[in-house]
Amino acid sequence: MKVDPFVQARLLTVAAADAELVRIAHKRKTLPEEAQVARLAESRQSSKDAAVAVEITIDDLDRDIKKLEADVDGVRKRITRDDELLASGALPAKQQTDVEHELQTLHRRQENLEEDLLEVMERRETAVAELSAKTDELAKLEIDFAAARGAFEDAVTELEKASLAKSAERESLIGNIPDELATAYERQRATYGLGAALLRARQCGACRIEIDRGDLAAITNAASDEVVTCPECGTILIRTDESGI
Repeated sequence: MKVDPFVQARLLTVAAADAELVRIAHKRKTLPEEAQVARLAESRQSSKDAAVAVEITIDDLDRDIKKLEADVDGVRKRITRDDELLASGALPAKQQTDVEHELQTLHRRQENLEEDLLEVMERRETAVAELSAKTDELAKLEIDFAAARGAFEDAVTELEKASLAKSAERESLIGNIPDELATAYERQRATYGLGAALLRARQCGACRIEIDRGDLAAITNAASDEVVTCPECGTILIRTDESGI
C-alpha cells in the first residue's frame, strides 16, 4: 500500500485520540468518586440495619415493661385485698395466718418484679440513647452519601463530555485518512489495541521492541510512501527523522 508520508503521519493524531478515549474509558471504570459512593452506601446500609436492630430491641423491651407492669399491678391488687381481709378481723385464726404468709410472699414477689422492671427500664433508656446516636450517625451518612453521589455524577458527566468531544475529533481525523489505510489501521487496532505508532530509534512505539537489522534494512529501503508495519506486532510504523534510519 502506498500513501503519502504526510498522510501516513496523520495516523499518529488518530492514535493519540484513540489512546485518550481508552484513558477516559479506564478512568470511568476506576473513578474514586464511584468507590466512595459504594463505601458510603455500604456504611449507610449498615447504619440503617443497626438502627432497625435497636428499634426492635426497644419494641421487645416495651413489651417486657408492659408485662412486668401488669404483673406488679396484679400483685399490688392481691396485697390490697389481703390487707383488707386482715383489717376486717373477720378471718379465723388459721386463715389469718395463711393470709399473712401469702402477704409475705406477695411482698417478695412485688419487690422482685419491681427490680426486674427497673432493670428493663434502664436497658430501654440505654437502647433509646443508642438509637439516638445511630439516628444522628445515619443522618450524617445520608448527607455524605448525597454529596458523594453528586460528585460522582458530576465526574461521570465531565468524562462523558470529554469522550463525546474526543470521539467527534477522532471521526474528523479518521475521515481525512484514505479508506484502505484507515481500514488497515482499524484492523490492527482491533487486534493489538494500537493501530499506528512512531518508529523511534529503531524501536516500535507500540510493542517497544527494537527491530533487528534485516527487518530494519527492509524498512529503510522501502519507499517513503510505502506503508510499513512492525515485524513483531504488525502496527503501522510512521517514519520520521527520529526513526534512526
